[in-house]
Amino acid sequence: MTEHALDPLTEQEITAAVQAVKQSAGLDESAWFETVSLAEPDKAELAAYDRSSSDYRSGNPGNGNRGNSDESEASIERRAYVCCYEPSSNRTYQGFVNVRTAELQSWNHVPGAQARIVSEEFAAADKLVKSDQRFRDACAMRGITDLNKVLVESWAAGNYAIDEEQGERIAYCYCWLSNDAGDNRYGRPIGNLHPVVDLRRRKVIRVDDFGVIETPPDTAAIRPTQDLRNDIKPLQITQPEGPGFTVDGYQVKWQNWQLRVGFDIREGLVLHSIGYSDKNRLRPIMHRVSMPEMVVPYGDPAPGNFRRNAFDTGEYGIGQALDSLTLGCDCLGHIHYFDVCSHDWSGNPVVKKNAVCMHEEDYGLLWKHTDAQTGQSRAVRSRRLVISSICTIGNYVYGFYYYFYQDGTIGVEVKATGIPFPTAIAAGEASEFGTIIAPGVQSHVHQHVFCFRFDMSVDGQHNSVSEVEFAAAPVGQNNPHGNAIKINERKLPSESDAQREISLGTARYWRVLNTKSLNRFGKPTAYRLAPGANALPFLHPESSVAKRAGFMFKHFWATQFAADEKYPAGWYPNQSAGGDGLPRWTKADRSLEQTDVVVWYTLNFHHLPRPEDWPVQPVVYAGFHWHPDGFFDENPALDVPPNRGE
Repeated sequence: MTEHALDPLTEQEITAAVQAVKQSAGLDESAWFETVSLAEPDKAELAAYDRSSSDYRSGNPGNGNRGNSDESEASIERRAYVCCYEPSSNRTYQGFVNVRTAELQSWNHVPGAQARIVSEEFAAADKLVKSDQRFRDACAMRGITDLNKVLVESWAAGNYAIDEEQGERIAYCYCWLSNDAGDNRYGRPIGNLHPVVDLRRRKVIRVDDFGVIETPPDTAAIRPTQDLRNDIKPLQITQPEGPGFTVDGYQVKWQNWQLRVGFDIREGLVLHSIGYSDKNRLRPIMHRVSMPEMVVPYGDPAPGNFRRNAFDTGEYGIGQALDSLTLGCDCLGHIHYFDVCSHDWSGNPVVKKNAVCMHEEDYGLLWKHTDAQTGQSRAVRSRRLVISSICTIGNYVYGFYYYFYQDGTIGVEVKATGIPFPTAIAAGEASEFGTIIAPGVQSHVHQHVFCFRFDMSVDGQHNSVSEVEFAAAPVGQNNPHGNAIKINERKLPSESDAQREISLGTARYWRVLNTKSLNRFGKPTAYRLAPGANALPFLHPESSVAKRAGFMFKHFWATQFAADEKYPAGWYPNQSAGGDGLPRWTKADRSLEQTDVVVWYTLNFHHLPRPEDWPVQPVVYAGFHWHPDGFFDENPALDVPPNRGE
């Protein structure tokens, strides 16, 4: 395995970073670790590092493989970004550690910031609530005496200007009673009961009880014990000659694609250095890809329920919630798994086995032509490389999939499953803001809003941005039959111009182009972002969630690269008042012409649950694509051979 500067931190490096902070940061014993993750080198430093690789000297630049190059030429500082929370002072700190020398290079307090909620806090809050007599009495009023069957789940409290919560570290809790089968902890919602926990002082500050609702009957068994289908025949996917990809550490080569797999405890799966080999020249497309924020706002205004919104990346962390994947179900075929290293709140390394799955899959027809006169037909089948991860955050499960196609297309898809958030409802009552999905159970309308970040590098970092729309040309001398369609492409020269929404009426899409790299027609090489199904938020712009997640009001944003602009809702959205992230950064209105461009795409899956989503939701799909648009001189998949017949 060849080490590289973009590889995720190892167990040893996490341990070194933690020890450096413990020894030099001056924190007391109450402090715990929110994040210990790779601090990626800056682009100039990384470019020099890659140029020193043996592959670069052999004429294949940009793949980032150090090979057997001289250590002094290829050396680069390995640093960790560390964030800690100190309950005794209610302070959040951040800094950087050189993990090779175990030197704490910087350390500072972040005023007013609340660190993410970590899994250990969830467990602690559950125990605190169940030991509180007010909560026990409220459960008894509902006929619940066995608290071992009760789930108390802590949600980030948001910011609703409640005096006793201001400046404190608060969790607002929701409660359920497990079903009798024991396979659905969310099976029987306990209505109107919401403990409020001070996570810093580790105490229950109040119990919001908005009235007893009868606990729903048990209809929530996820896995029936009988009447399973018996007509499912075996389906095997084999590659007798092995997979088409090669892996060296975290570097992947597949056909003409090259990239690196990365990991961040907050963002989860990260991809680096994506490039395509064209005529023996590796051409960069994207420097870094991630999903740095998602928010799930719910649409019920009732007491307690109005607070339901989750910034699953910024308040909790996708990386800490990654599943260990299982061959034959989560992934199918000839699989390569990547392990990554996370940590607990004490800073102890935690290896996540099989955290990222990679495989090839058949994807139907790639291209075909039939000559009507001769009857001769030529066709090839499509194959794609799939890199994916799955995370479980409370009741929901999200799969994040990146697809690489033989024609240079990159696909992005989210698969959502799990259990739609269940809330109790009184018998005979209608659900005004949701759907009754089971007797005594309603689930409210909500949205899953994902923001993807693409640090672009289309044939290099001198990129520009444009928008393409279409319109019916007016009938006249140049359009006598009324069939002409006008193509309108306009530059988006600055960040204020590049805040856009999708438009079905104009078939709108966006291009990232390199005016210094021309194709054979003299046009800039480019990649096109083609949106898929999407929605806009229904939140009032002055609502608390809207202020904290301003990014979701535009589907497309483009910014000039800045190293510290990584998260579209800001670095610390937990209990923030809002206004940070993309809305604040873009006030600078920086130029987007021939510069280092970052594209942010907001994918909004609008969800009104159905009875068919209970007790577990079938997967729903949402995604979009990046297509080469003048990046190649012709179809780059002409060289794909037809499948060999049996």
